[in-house]
Amino acid sequence: MRAILALGALLVSSIYVGAAEKPIESYYARLSAEDHFNSAGERLTTAAAIIRQDRANFHVYGKRDREDDSDYTFSDKANRARLERMIANGHYLGGAESAVLNGTPLIYVEIYEDYVTVSVRDD
Repeated sequence: MRAILALGALLVSSIYVGAAEKPIESYYARLSAEDHFNSAGERLTTAAAIIRQDRANFHVYGKRDREDDSDYTFSDKANRARLERMIANGHYLGGAESAVLNGTPLIYVEIYEDYVTVSVRDD
């Protein structure tokens, strides 16, 4: 009986691992001081808004940092409008949210269908 239960648990766990969601795409971005302000010059007050501004700077205004990667998802205006909600649906890893608000970190963003994860990479 124990063997059957163990086998069942193993099968369930392997199905779960196999079904783990994979990112649609990912990118690195340096969040410069310029990304902390919107196009009207107002200081942004949330990490999500700063990340969204970075993508607008990259795709719309041509303001790119040396370490910025391109991405397909946020080249679309409607997807950039969804970015803050996608961050709210996802999560920041470690101290990423504080690092974005208080500095100019290199971030790594994984994009999924309805959410993103944000982590900070060492310089």
